[in-house]
Amino acid sequence: VAFASLFFILVSITTFCLETHEAFNIDVNVTETLVVGNTTTILLTHKVETEPILTYIEGVCVLWFTLEFLVRIICCPDKLLFIKNLLNIIDFVAILPFYLEVGLSGLSSKAARDVLGFLRVVRFVRILRIFKLTRHFVGLRVLGHTLRASTNEFLLLIIFLALGVLIFATMIYYAERIGAKTSDPRGSDHTHFKNIPIGFWWAVVTMTTLGYGDMYPKTWSGMVVGALCALAGVLTIAMPVPVIVNNFGMYYSLAMAKQKLPKKKKKHIPRPAPLDSPTYCKSEENSPRNSTQSDTCPLAVEEGAAERKRSGETPKVGQ
Repeated sequence: VAFASLFFILVSITTFCLETHEAFNIDVNVTETLVVGNTTTILLTHKVETEPILTYIEGVCVLWFTLEFLVRIICCPDKLLFIKNLLNIIDFVAILPFYLEVGLSGLSSKAARDVLGFLRVVRFVRILRIFKLTRHFVGLRVLGHTLRASTNEFLLLIIFLALGVLIFATMIYYAERIGAKTSDPRGSDHTHFKNIPIGFWWAVVTMTTLGYGDMYPKTWSGMVVGALCALAGVLTIAMPVPVIVNNFGMYYSLAMAKQKLPKKKKKHIPRPAPLDSPTYCKSEENSPRNSTQSDTCPLAVEEGAAERKRSGETPKVGQ
């Protein structure tokens, strides 16, 4: 089942990517008749459609996902817990647009066309099917547990990054205006940093050490700020990462140890002793078990009561 699910997921994602390629798009001329009062107008419009073979392949994949979803929801003992699961919600959201698109494709009303256009935009939800692999592969489950356990570290990382972006975007904006000419009242003709919000993008790219080169400082003061921004970004990212790595190592070692454990065997339940067996009415004192014998050996209860009476003990309630 895991390999079959992996196969259909990969095929679905492949068709999703090929639908955007020009080789699998067909230009179709669509004729529409528009009636306004007593005037009839024929409109000729161009429409881009996907190759039918890709639609058929996607239909087969959706049928597999639908069958898998229905079997799992029918066999699930707790339907409410099934509905609350995020992966099951992703499965349903990824399946539903295909059936809506097929059902509305035969309608010609404007509302149906608007809904179809919206559904084509929502097609990107199909890429979320890759998360279905977490059910069958331990490594992806370990990654999910690590992300869930490292929520505080990720929040710290985002806060540190946001503070650095705000500080360095402001610094680079004013640093680039130090070398402005007197003929430039705004001081923005010689620089890419026209305002502080534009500097946010540059600060994010620099602090994460990507450096696309689309925006860069041109003055010596701006270069100093850029160097400080890069160094601060390295330190900011390096601080929470060891905690996240430790969490991943812990969950990974637990998952590997769980896989190496022997499978649980069914417990052997001994058959009850026959009536003519000498151990059928074993006394409570000689029995290795601490369970009550009243159901299986009533004679043992009577012997125990007689012994307690001879020793002067007060019998407990229920014995």
